[in-house]
Amino acid sequence: MNGYAASKWTLSHEEKLLLIEERSMSDVESESGRMDFDQRFPPQQWLSTVKSYSKAFRISALSSAVIRSAIFLLPSFLHPSRNSRERLRGGDKLGPTAYLDGMRGLAALFVFFCHYFYTSFVIAEGWGHNDDNYYFWKLPFARLVFSGPSMVCIFFIISGYALSLKPLKQIRSRSFDGLLNTITSFIFRRGFRLFLPTAASTFMVVCLLQLGAYEGTREFAYDRNYVRNVAEYHPELQDTFALQLAHWAGEMFNFLHFWSWEKFGGSTGYDVHLWTIPVEYRCSMVLFLVLIGTARLRSGARFGCLAVLMWFMLHNDRWEPLLFSVGMVLAELDIIRGAHSNNGPAPTPSAPASVLPFGEKESPSPKKPCKCRKVRGLAYVLLSVPALYLMSEPDAGPDGVPGWNTLAALIPAYFSDRYRFWQMVGGALFVFCVARAPSGSYLGRLSFAIYLMHGPVTHTIGYRVQRWAWDSVTGFETEAAFHAGAALAAVVNVPLVIWAADVFARAVDAPIVRFTRWLETRFSITEER
Repeated sequence: MNGYAASKWTLSHEEKLLLIEERSMSDVESESGRMDFDQRFPPQQWLSTVKSYSKAFRISALSSAVIRSAIFLLPSFLHPSRNSRERLRGGDKLGPTAYLDGMRGLAALFVFFCHYFYTSFVIAEGWGHNDDNYYFWKLPFARLVFSGPSMVCIFFIISGYALSLKPLKQIRSRSFDGLLNTITSFIFRRGFRLFLPTAASTFMVVCLLQLGAYEGTREFAYDRNYVRNVAEYHPELQDTFALQLAHWAGEMFNFLHFWSWEKFGGSTGYDVHLWTIPVEYRCSMVLFLVLIGTARLRSGARFGCLAVLMWFMLHNDRWEPLLFSVGMVLAELDIIRGAHSNNGPAPTPSAPASVLPFGEKESPSPKKPCKCRKVRGLAYVLLSVPALYLMSEPDAGPDGVPGWNTLAALIPAYFSDRYRFWQMVGGALFVFCVARAPSGSYLGRLSFAIYLMHGPVTHTIGYRVQRWAWDSVTGFETEAAFHAGAALAAVVNVPLVIWAADVFARAVDAPIVRFTRWLETRFSITEER
């Protein structure tokens, strides 16, 4: 066996697939073509033909680069080799938390819908508000498609769930050394994970501003013939790239100022939608502190401490860490009921997976008859209906909206963002119910990228598409024409945002995740063997 064959057999499964993909995407001749080339041009004729063939080689390299770029810009679900790789990795099998990815993806999409439509339509008020606004899309349930604040509640609950799931597994198996490694890793990587992609996306806005991409839509962004509701801030153009870069650096410095709990603290004019990122970071740090502080408590004591902390957060009008704590509670409830029994930490002599904290007895969970499981599943489906109704609380508040007057009276006086109260309750109840009927979604992998990309895409290309739809196709003089133009533009802009998010997720977000893992490995202390 020659050296190449020997190295080929030592490649991992993933490396082989990457090699196959690289070869399939390159514009080169076949194996037989290369053999013919060697026979037709022996070594003695090489010097006389190298000049002419070097030009052909450059053309081939250029075409190869073009083909590679074109394939990379395709949505990931259209990559045959990528699909094959995921199937070989078991990517077609959904894990027990796949439903979280599905909800997170849909929530990101609905936040985009909220920001996309609220510029031209009054979507915050509820159905029948002040005896007006009797539109179908403002009814409970229907309005969830563009209810951004409700989706933010879902985001925060899922973040709390996802960040606490592994530490809670280790707590319940008494793997405290593993818990320390996990928490320190999470704390080290959390800032990179949240702020590096946002720095990349806003720097892209800097480049687009200097290239003039935002100037073609600047007038449209404040034209009340089209933007009839919220005139969203349009990033300002500086005179030179150096000034733009300095302005961006100052904005990013303020964006990283995550020590303040003021509302919308850390917002940046380069993308006003990113105010939740510093909030996510602050709440993550609070969650990690709670996990460490309650790690050695019995489950009942831990739930009791969490109940007190959550009441304290609610009473002090801190709904953001409250939702993260809800996610932690739901994660431990799922662990207790065995939802993650196949994905827990591997048993070790020092920390067997079946051991619960401080002698707690694991409740037997005999297999339920099929009929009982169906009845129980139906009960959770029915319970999710009032949860969705509560999530439909109007963004302008429940006061004066039919069906909400009694619920509005139950909101505590110390809770300032009244419109979020029942959205929080409904979000927590909905995640609890959906956990009993998991499902997955392609959008889940793109949720963060959709959140980062929908603003720049809307302000550069999306506004152009809207203006074309209203000016050249439907008109905007009547309400019906205005609605038709908005719908036509959405048919183009929604897939455009999803495509941009797909590319950003693979080109920026995924490499940043790998970079943070490498960085942690590079600078972490390793145990001596």
